[in-house]
Amino acid sequence: MTDEVSDGASGLDEFRAEARAWLAANLERRPAGVRDGGEARGDEEVAAARPLQRKLFDGGYAGLSFPREYGGRGLTGHHERVFVEESRGYLTPHFGGAGHVTFTAIARSMLAHASPEFLRRHIPPILKGERLWCQFYSEPEAGSDLAGIRTTARREGDRWVLNGSKIWSTGAHQADYAMCLARTDWDVPKHRGLTWFAVPTDARGVTVRPIRQINGESGFCEAFLDDVVVSDEDIIGEVNQGWSVAQTMLVYERGAGSSGGARVEPRVLAPELVALARKVGRLDDPLARQAIARAHVNEFAQYHLGLRIAARLRSSATPQPAVAAYGKLAAGVLSPIRARLTVEIGGAEALTWPRGADETATQPATSYLNGRMVAIAAGTNEVQRNGIGERVLGLPREPSFDARKPFRDVVRDARTWDGRIG
Repeated sequence: MTDEVSDGASGLDEFRAEARAWLAANLERRPAGVRDGGEARGDEEVAAARPLQRKLFDGGYAGLSFPREYGGRGLTGHHERVFVEESRGYLTPHFGGAGHVTFTAIARSMLAHASPEFLRRHIPPILKGERLWCQFYSEPEAGSDLAGIRTTARREGDRWVLNGSKIWSTGAHQADYAMCLARTDWDVPKHRGLTWFAVPTDARGVTVRPIRQINGESGFCEAFLDDVVVSDEDIIGEVNQGWSVAQTMLVYERGAGSSGGARVEPRVLAPELVALARKVGRLDDPLARQAIARAHVNEFAQYHLGLRIAARLRSSATPQPAVAAYGKLAAGVLSPIRARLTVEIGGAEALTWPRGADETATQPATSYLNGRMVAIAAGTNEVQRNGIGERVLGLPREPSFDARKPFRDVVRDARTWDGRIG
């Protein structure tokens, strides 16, 4: 791999020049109209992205801020941001939702909590594009209350047997492994009896079913685990200490942490909205111009909020998901606004397109249909506000009637609860 550069301003300039030269020599330019991101990806697109990811790895541009001992380059989030800026005009590997959770929430949580042996076994294949991951996290009865997990991991000698179901697992049908949260102790309060396991998605007893969404895509899945066998070597973190791993994961899942620093400052005025206004003949319309300006101001503010959140998190010795919640809440509030502004500018032409049109034509309608998704996925806006109010602003906590009870008793009492308090 390419030698490491220094972490100063001059080092970043040298790295930018190095990255620019490598990109020009090794990657193809991205044609106009070809998307550079997105939640759902077809199987052929995911397959094509794997060798491209390996090319990045061989060139020294995969896992720029990952430790060198696990295949990364040991640089900083500033270097990641520079590379993102320089690579925007090139065809780079995108794995859709599975890739997003693999390289952010999952890999970063592993680095923070998994054993060196585990990391040596799993991180290099991730960086090479050989191994995509998904989260077996939320359940039908444990969504906003993430500590209410009921999937069970039962120890049998030197192995663990998992049984239960998961839902809203992004990209699970295209993932090679799942990072699965299971309950390993039912006789302690719900936050204390959880453990994370690495589970191959093709293991005996694992069934993954895509969920068809409103836009016709299937970015999410439900999964069923029936007597799935894993070992102690598959544990991420410590037995019964899975909630601490979950706190780290929430920081990255909410768009914060060092990997979130790779976003690029929105310096150009909402280019796709300007293009849409031009297409429908509204570039001089004051209402359309005001909508474009509002979208740009929101994006600019959201970007700089992200920088402040990242700085706050870097200064903390422990994960602070409630601080990261500011970024998640901003996205949950502003994404629906952006989706609506697009429709206000484009009108009917933003929601319809001719048969065979490229992805640029379909994007406004897809964004509108998915506009509320960010306000729900990975914790609703209301959950984020509660966390900020209680853990950052110091407001009184909402009443909790199950936080100190053994989880076995919580489940039992829920079956017989008659709706009365006390």
